[in-house]
Amino acid sequence: MPDHGSPTVRRRRLGQELRRLRERADLTGDQVATRLGWSAAKVSRIETARTSPREGDIEALLSIYVVDSSQRHELLALHRDATRKGWWEEYRDSLPKEYITFLGLEAEAVSARNWEPQVVPGLFQTEAYVRAMMESGQRSTLEAPGGVRSRIEVRMARQEAVFATRSPFTVSAVLEESVLLRRFGDDEVMREQLERLVEVSMLPNVQLRVLPLDAEHPINTGAFSHLRVPDFHDVVYLEALLGGRLVEDETIVYRYEVAFDYLETKALDVEVSRKCVEKHLSRWR
Repeated sequence: MPDHGSPTVRRRRLGQELRRLRERADLTGDQVATRLGWSAAKVSRIETARTSPREGDIEALLSIYVVDSSQRHELLALHRDATRKGWWEEYRDSLPKEYITFLGLEAEAVSARNWEPQVVPGLFQTEAYVRAMMESGQRSTLEAPGGVRSRIEVRMARQEAVFATRSPFTVSAVLEESVLLRRFGDDEVMREQLERLVEVSMLPNVQLRVLPLDAEHPINTGAFSHLRVPDFHDVVYLEALLGGRLVEDETIVYRYEVAFDYLETKALDVEVSRKCVEKHLSRWR
């Protein structure tokens, strides 16, 4: 079972704190690199969490920044936590880098908001639906079978991490009504999938809404997920055919948040949305 907690977030928090300490010491990255005999790129990679520094590297930086013993202890403890591996790390070679980062951030998020105009949101997909969807995509993208298997495993592990081991974690999702009509697999696959949607819509930490086909569609964009991460900044992940893009710019992330708020006003409420799913479920029976 996946562990709760994210070394991805801790690495980023550590990098942000080291940058803050460097700026407080009125030093540039080049000056720090010169003192330590490093490249400026190494200082930058540590601060932006693009590399996992050794404990000796952290000790060296803290000495230059003249950090007191209490804070030094806290940062070294944060570094030790950051060196642990999350459950998603074993799939690093078969998944896009941005998606791996997204999974690491999701592991410490307290809420997720998801707009999905084409397929059932990943957190609610059944294994059979995932397999049918991935196999369909494989034919158009020529992805190796091993990659498909890995993605199915990741999808199931992600759901377990969120719903079986996490509290509190809230999910708000808006899906377009066409998702309920779009076939992946046979009737049995679709029937099982819509039954799953009805089930998850009753969970206390899930708010599932349907945007009807005849409603006003306020945004014309692909799927996105907005995460709220404690002691960190909100992020948005944008879905794409061969990967995705992580958005961290505060202004842009806020605009996605506003867009999702507006989407919810145009979607059916939670109870009516459940009835809408049940109505389409009869089609697959």
